[in-house]
Amino acid sequence: MRLSQNLKQAGRSFVAAVTLCTLPLNAFGQQPTTPEKPQPQSTVLGVSTSTPEYLNGYRHFPNPFAPYTPHKIQDPSFTNTPRIEQLIKNGVLVISLNDAIAIALENNLDLAIARYNLSIADTDILRAKSGGSIRGVATGLVQGTPGGGQGGFGTGASGAGGTTTGAGGAGSGGGGLVQSTLGAGAAIEQFDPSISGTIQIDRNTTPLASPILTSGGATTQNSISQNNTTANFQYNQGFATGTALGIAFNNNRSASNSPGTSLSPLLTSSFRFTVRQRLLQGFGLNNQLRFIRIAKNNKQISDFAFKNQVIATVNQIQNIYWDLVNAYEDLKVKERSVALAQKTLSDNRKQVEIGTLAPIEIVRADSEVATRNQELIVSQTNLQLQQTLLKNALSRNLSDPTLAAIPVIPSDVMSLAHEEPVPPVDELLKQALAQRPDLEQSRIDLTNRDISKRAARNALLPSLDFYGFYGASALAGDQNRLLTCVPTGTSTSPTCIPANTIATRGGYGDLYDRFGESPSRGVGFTLNIPLRNRAAQADQIRSELEYRQAQLRYQQQQNTVGIEVRNAAFALLQNRARVSAAEQGRRLANESLEAEQKKYSLGASTNFQVLQAQRDLALAESNLVAAMSAYEKSRVELDRVTGNTLSRNNISLGDAVIGKVEVLPNVPGVVQRPADQRLQPQQTTPPPQ
Repeated sequence: MRLSQNLKQAGRSFVAAVTLCTLPLNAFGQQPTTPEKPQPQSTVLGVSTSTPEYLNGYRHFPNPFAPYTPHKIQDPSFTNTPRIEQLIKNGVLVISLNDAIAIALENNLDLAIARYNLSIADTDILRAKSGGSIRGVATGLVQGTPGGGQGGFGTGASGAGGTTTGAGGAGSGGGGLVQSTLGAGAAIEQFDPSISGTIQIDRNTTPLASPILTSGGATTQNSISQNNTTANFQYNQGFATGTALGIAFNNNRSASNSPGTSLSPLLTSSFRFTVRQRLLQGFGLNNQLRFIRIAKNNKQISDFAFKNQVIATVNQIQNIYWDLVNAYEDLKVKERSVALAQKTLSDNRKQVEIGTLAPIEIVRADSEVATRNQELIVSQTNLQLQQTLLKNALSRNLSDPTLAAIPVIPSDVMSLAHEEPVPPVDELLKQALAQRPDLEQSRIDLTNRDISKRAARNALLPSLDFYGFYGASALAGDQNRLLTCVPTGTSTSPTCIPANTIATRGGYGDLYDRFGESPSRGVGFTLNIPLRNRAAQADQIRSELEYRQAQLRYQQQQNTVGIEVRNAAFALLQNRARVSAAEQGRRLANESLEAEQKKYSLGASTNFQVLQAQRDLALAESNLVAAMSAYEKSRVELDRVTGNTLSRNNISLGDAVIGKVEVLPNVPGVVQRPADQRLQPQQTTPPPQ
């Protein structure tokens, strides 16, 4: 009874000691065991981008084995959202620009791939909370969707959608990947406590070269056997102050048939409580929490990178949409051009039949029809390609039968009823410097590099640690039954302790009660001074150089933004003037053709001049289509370079994060195509997908 009580008391004491040691964990930035408060919303995207399961990990309560089970990640969906099917009417996908953007926010694969990076950044925070090094986040643009032209703000710090190594993304040099000093510094304590143990049972038999007599010389013993049972346990934990705690609890039971052993079985036990504190290298919160701070900053970088991805994708969708609109307009131009050429050919044939025109004019007109037909075929195939590009950009699975074969008709046109005023360049530049996601990423990256720079300075110091320990040991056991003396007068000297003169030392209960009889305590210092210290010097110098380099790169980035803003503003003004000139050119070309046809009917002009006027009209109409396309894209580009794409088009980043649009975008300057100008689906069979 006493033994069981003492065992329970010792077990409770050990558990209490371990629990007491874990209590300070919360005071140094670690996660408490009580339920967490809701995570604050991201100030970057306007909605929480963190998954609590990834950010905090599984807890031991209520399932103690949960931290050792794998997390189940949902398979990606390759099914398009219902929004596409809702827009299909009579086998035709009639889509507005607002609908196209909304569908892209839900289905576009570039966004779907980039969306995973938000959760990947959470795993870095979880890893840093344990005291582990971080793996970095992806900051580059995913550019796997063709069409509309590539572009965007990407920092180029990582591959598309991939996870880079190093905090905030590893650099890339001419010789390949370069490992940055981000995160450099003294080693970080392991904040996640660990319990280790060893339980071993063994039996050892050792033969004797010289047999010994036992039982008063009555028997001869040729070997010694020993049975050992070992149970050792250890608890270790680090803290953000540079403190490390260790508790060791060792136990051993040994039974032997050696007549020279006083106690068999022999019970031994010891414990030691050790505390180590760093005093120079690795001291303080700035060093020990740097990975956590960098990981949280990287989370913001990941949020801005996703915002950048949304801007780039919306920009691309708008360009693809206007390319499709202009492909339809170009097709209309080519169809009118073919119709005019065919009418001229028909008129020439009639005049040749009545003898008022030379037969050679039929050959010229026929050649013109062939040229216009060739241009029409090019326009038709380009239209089919633009439809495919838009369907690909708006879907997860282009092989969906309901989507692959249907034509796409854009229902919007850009309004040119009034000339939109362009704000002053200085105002546009201020907007860009305040709103561009790539600049925000660079600013946060500078903060991370400053953290690493300070840690690299601390790593120059020698390692000086203070430690203290307290412990105790005890033994107990029963008298060895084989411990007897040789009778007096024999040739063997009776050097052993006479039988029945050793009192029984008791069992485990007595063992733990005797801990206070043999205490051990002490304090000390450990000092490590690396001579020359070249590795630490190299890291410190490089961290300073990389920080200065990043400052210059940030300034260069600002200069580049200024050039982009000015170029986009000038392009918008130029393309607006280009549209006006193209409209006037088309009007004049149309009037010239009408005049030339009247003159031709009166015999004052030639067939060649009529054909030339038709070519001029076709060229003028093509120029107008190209000018409209350039103007539409220049408006899109100005929004991109100033960082106004989302706010100007009423796009919710929160909807983009969850992949479900609740608020429909609203692109300004876009109107629905008039009823008398509605586009019709082409009857040509599209090429195989």
